[in-house]
Amino acid sequence: LEQYGIGRGTLREALRLLEFQGVIELRPGPGGGPVMTDPDASHLASSLILLMQLNDAPFGVIVEARAALEPMISRLAAERISAGTLVELEETVDRMRGSLNDRREFLEANKRFHDLIAWSSGNPLFGYLADSLLGIMDGTAIGIDYPPHRREAIIDAHAQIYEALVARDPIGSERCMREHIDAYRRYAERKYPDLLGQVIQWDRTLDG
Repeated sequence: LEQYGIGRGTLREALRLLEFQGVIELRPGPGGGPVMTDPDASHLASSLILLMQLNDAPFGVIVEARAALEPMISRLAAERISAGTLVELEETVDRMRGSLNDRREFLEANKRFHDLIAWSSGNPLFGYLADSLLGIMDGTAIGIDYPPHRREAIIDAHAQIYEALVARDPIGSERCMREHIDAYRRYAERKYPDLLGQVIQWDRTLDG
């Protein structure tokens, strides 16, 4: 209050804004107050989705962004990923194999796989960007679904990416990831061509 010369009402509004953005948590009671947190990418994703809706951007732009971003991320991850993260990565592939008939579990493991690779790039900006787009990329919010045979193809692609990362093969990792994203794009264009042209809706995507 002294440093910026503002009133308590302004301070309260500023704190509420920071809480909404996930930067702080306001804890009640004695000894409470604002506490710093570790924000995730959901707030960035929400902002990006809203901006895309305001610009009438269709779902297809997400596919384009991921196709450009993730192969490069996978290339960097092959050089920087830790042994511990490789173990976690293998576990996500095993989870997906064991949840072919469990849509929610399958998609959570799928997201975790891509999250681990993105953050293993060593570039936090890539981590936040990829993480913020993952929830939109699967397409479930606008009606895209994956039958068992498609889920099996995704598992096979993840296994190939994993093997390339274990081999510390940047070129192979980049190629496998590009093929994986391209396969998703072709599947979506073939099965859901109209959906890719739909404008991303902020509230509808969050509900999904």
